[in-house]
Amino acid sequence: MIVRMKKASVICQAKDAVDTVTELRALGLLHVEHQQQPQGRDISALQEDISLAGAALDILARYSKGAAEPVTEQKRQADWKTSSRHIVDIEKRLDQLAEYSRALNARIAEWEPWGDFEPDRIEALGRRNIFIRFFRIPAKELGTLASGTIVTRISERGGIVNCVITSRQNREFPYQEMHLPKMSLSAMRRKLEQDRGLETALAHDLIKQNAHKRIIQEHKALLEKELEFKQAVAGMGLQGALAYITGYIPFDSVDTLEQAGRDHKWALSLTDPGPEDAVPTLLRNPDWVERIKPVFGLLGITPGYRELDVSLVFLVFFSIFFGILIGDAGYGVVYMALTAWMHSKNRNNPAMANVFPLLYSLASCAIIWGAMTGTFFGQEWLKGKGFSALIPGLNDVKTMQTFCFFLGAFHLSLAHSWRAVLKLPSLSALADIGWVCVLWAAFFLARTLILSEPFPSWGSLLVLSGVALVILFTNPQRNMLRAIGEGLGAIALSLMNNFTDVVSYVRLFAVGLAGVAIAETTNSMAAGLGNGAAAVVAGALIAGIGHALNIILGPMSVLVHGVRLNVLEFSSHANVSWSGFEYEPLKE
Repeated sequence: MIVRMKKASVICQAKDAVDTVTELRALGLLHVEHQQQPQGRDISALQEDISLAGAALDILARYSKGAAEPVTEQKRQADWKTSSRHIVDIEKRLDQLAEYSRALNARIAEWEPWGDFEPDRIEALGRRNIFIRFFRIPAKELGTLASGTIVTRISERGGIVNCVITSRQNREFPYQEMHLPKMSLSAMRRKLEQDRGLETALAHDLIKQNAHKRIIQEHKALLEKELEFKQAVAGMGLQGALAYITGYIPFDSVDTLEQAGRDHKWALSLTDPGPEDAVPTLLRNPDWVERIKPVFGLLGITPGYRELDVSLVFLVFFSIFFGILIGDAGYGVVYMALTAWMHSKNRNNPAMANVFPLLYSLASCAIIWGAMTGTFFGQEWLKGKGFSALIPGLNDVKTMQTFCFFLGAFHLSLAHSWRAVLKLPSLSALADIGWVCVLWAAFFLARTLILSEPFPSWGSLLVLSGVALVILFTNPQRNMLRAIGEGLGAIALSLMNNFTDVVSYVRLFAVGLAGVAIAETTNSMAAGLGNGAAAVVAGALIAGIGHALNIILGPMSVLVHGVRLNVLEFSSHANVSWSGFEYEPLKE
């Protein structure tokens, strides 16, 4: 559920502002809402340091391959800022070298058709009135050059001749002249090799700089906490000799704040947030529901404070979608084994507390769906061994498409039913009941149009009653004509969308079927190589690569399709826009 918040203002004497914020940070309850723009030299300096540390860590992340030197005590005591600047400077030098190398490569390509020569010697001859110049001249115009010149053809391409004109006078010619390079072709190549060697050395140095990564991370975290504190102090409101800090706390933390107010002689103001307030969202659910939080974190989404907490529905249907989209018990076993292995490596990592329960649940769903459809690294080979699906109907195309339409209508009806319950006793709840009728009419219409099933005789009544409820009760008011106008607008905008949203759930069947087809093709290719030793090895290699590809692509399809059906289709019907931001209290 989304925890109810209280808007809290803590008032103290201006001279005690820093001490007050220090005590509030120790409490770890107040999500601060600045009363003025926090600014100052200290804040700017901290922001610059955080930016420097962040830039250094971003660079190290790109050069983390290879073995970094172990962090010695001496390195732990090193100045993190010096290390960060050194890392950033190396990256700048690498960028400069890369840019220069690109320009040098282009220069080499430009002068390769002319051959290797020393520009200094040509300039020396020019000082002795022997002018050697390089031109690109159309072949048909070579014979028109004035006498007293020596023309040497170097190369020709596309009717254009690269040639050298030698003369005793520095004449002007109406052709494209190639100005001398600063160095010879061989010198350019040597310089390019030297730069590549320097790039390699600098990249190796960056790899070694990973020895400083942890100390930079630790200081960055400390700087961020210090910045948060400084901004909280600088963002306080001032009124004469008084200062006040405002923010939001969970409703069940009011007693704790009040006790702190009595202990430190603060004045407190506690009110319910108003409609104009930007209130943070704190989700608090049972542990088994909390496991969906890593998905929210990965997507960077949070429901708004005044929206629905769809965590439970999201978890249930996301798990179902995962099972259908992966659709193979063998792959589920692989995911389970990989999860167990990662869990053993990160058992004491608190950041992963909800990740592994979620992964175990999703892998279990893939195993269960695979068992129901008789799919274990494909289907056909299991049938040949005498194994059959627990629910054979799930392998029938028409049955599976009907199930997907049903799942869509049920999922979206759940959103409108939830909204209807919350709107009671308002008559506007009837509009959501109308949308439920429209959704189930869309289900039967999809069966008729796509699967050629007969449309039920009472289906028209379902459509008409749903549309009537939406038109009449979208925004019930005394002005009946205005109410009907708003209802007609809602129908015009959303009626067709309801049908397409239900039909869009067929993607579950299509993507799941594609995964099974890849598995079957892989098995057929591997089995078709024969029975010899070499054939067995090659077949095993093909099977391994094919199934590994499916195992890698499977979760990607879940992120694209399974997430979309929850975040877009369901959430739009539940009126959840994911416009919120997380409750992040000031804390140590």
